[in-house]
Parts: sequence; C-alpha cells; structure tokens
Amino acid sequence: MARQGAASMLATALLLGVFANVAPSVESIGVSYGMSGDNLPPASTVVGMYKANGIPLMRIYAPDQAALEAVGGTGIRVVVGAPNDVLSSLAASPAAAAAWVRNNIAAYPDVTFRCVCVGNEVEGGAAQNLVPAMENIRAALAAAGLDGIKVTTSVSQAILGGYKPPSAAEFTDEAQGFMGPVLEFLARTGAPLMASIYPYFTYATNPSAMDLSYALFTAPGTVLQDGTYGYQNLFDATVDSFYVAMANHGGAGVTLVVSESGWPSAGGVAASPENAALYNQNLINHVGRGTPRHPGAIETILFSMFNENLKESGVEQNWGLFYPNKQRVYPISFN
Repeated sequence: MARQGAASMLATALLLGVFANVAPSVESIGVSYGMSGDNLPPASTVVGMYKANGIPLMRIYAPDQAALEAVGGTGIRVVVGAPNDVLSSLAASPAAAAAWVRNNIAAYPDVTFRCVCVGNEVEGGAAQNLVPAMENIRAALAAAGLDGIKVTTSVSQAILGGYKPPSAAEFTDEAQGFMGPVLEFLARTGAPLMASIYPYFTYATNPSAMDLSYALFTAPGTVLQDGTYGYQNLFDATVDSFYVAMANHGGAGVTLVVSESGWPSAGGVAASPENAALYNQNLINHVGRGTPRHPGAIETILFSMFNENLKESGVEQNWGLFYPNKQRVYPISFN
C-alpha cells in the first residue's frame, strides 16, 4: 500500500457512492497477505486461516516460496506480484521474464493463479517500463503453456485528478502519459485493471470536507446526483470515476478490480476497531451489488490479513483483520 498524495486524496473528496446491504458473490472478496512483519504466523497457518474464514482469493506482493507451497492445491486463487524492483529487468529482457515465470509461476503447478500483477502503484519514470514488462511476462506465460493467466498492473487512486463527479473524472497529466498504453494492453488481452481505492485516505486528509458516513457506507441518502446516477458512498463513486477515466483512454471494455481497500483500526484520524469493522463489513456486504454505472459484483481485495509491525509506525501498522497471534482485531464475516 502506498500513501496517497494529499492533493489527490482531496481530489476525490466530492466523490460519493451507493450503499446496499446485499450479500457479495463468494468469489468477489479476497484479502492481501501482507508480510511486512517479523512476528507473523508461518505460511501454512496463514493459508489455514484463509480456508477457515472462507476467503477465496489471496494477493501476495512478490513471489514467496512458503506461501505458494502452502496455498497449492487449496483452490484459493492467487494474485501474485512482480514487484517494482524487478520491473526494469523484466521490461528489458524477455529472458529475464521467462526466468521469472519459470521460477515463480510454472514451478507451482498446484497454485490457482488469478493473475500476475506487474508493478504496484508505479509512478514517475518507472511507469515507462510497465507495458514492456507486461508484454514480456505475457509472452513468457504463453511460451510455458500458461497463457490462461492474465497479466495486469495495480494503480493508486492518486492517479485520479480534480474535484469532479464521476462523469467528469480524468487521470492526472502524469498518469495520462502511461495509462493509454496500459489500457490498450489490457483491452487487447482481456485482462482487468487493478486499482487501490481508499475512502479512508480521502476522509483522513481533511475530515471537515465530508461526513464520515460517506466513507463508511452509512450515509442515509443520496449525497451526489450525477446525471441519472445517485451516489451515497465514496467507494462506488471512485470505482465509477476510474471507469469513466479508463474509457477516455481506450479502456471502455476493461474491467476494474479493486486491488486494495480497507480501514485502519488505530494510529490515525478516525482509525478505530469500530470504524474498521464497519467499513470492511459494509464493503464485503456491498461489492456483490456493484456501482450505479456498473452493476454486478466488483472483485475486491481487502488490505490486509495482519497488522504489520515492520511498516512505518502509526496508521501504516494497523490495517490488519488479525493480530499476528491470529486473534481478530474486530469481528468480521466473509459469509
């Protein structure tokens, strides 16, 4: 998870979405398995927790041998990251991409890979490596007989710019420089775009700019009318803003997957177990319905499985559904 820039967080402060207490599709929800901790349970135990809680999808940010061995044969789908620090080599060398696929995908035939996520919230000059790396990974998967595994990338909500309703959404100038080629690749290959969507950051940057209920799915009625679409919560409006911006740059047929969303339980503004439970449970209950512009289940990955003590102190350490001792931080149900 990357911190959101203050300007971009405020830029989404006027985006509000619809809440409905509708049970999600069982395939719609996953949880990120963050590993930035020195006190976490072994991978076999963690996979057992996924199974015990009925979590059908796991995201790992880089290949991890213990996690991949443990999840093999379980049927839990895995989003595996090709991390930012290998992006340049993957972009420059088809041989490096082939080796990466051989060592991290083909070596685990019992793992049900949902997709390979090439880069996470890449920005600046490094973004020029995204499509070449994605192309090389895709070619390597095809050569290995694994072309059913889609290749994508994950972007930050910070690439949405301006104080606009969803119908007027647009990417920042910097993001426009790389999103066109990214979306062309995704449209051509039938892969989704993944995006981190955090109403928390939007609210916490300037709490006086919006009511907390807008972020927590608890607003009592429509807050923003955008043409024929009525919005009641920030999550839906951010998702629809992505769809509008994507359509502006050749991605009208590309599906959006929410690669991260969540609420911290401590360490920051409005960060409490009560608010975290409210947001995450409402999110789980909500995503089966979809958004005003895009009805139907929104595949969404919660951040994250554990509080991670090696992250920056404060809010960054407190996104977990569980403590490292496997106790729940707050009650939550995936059923």
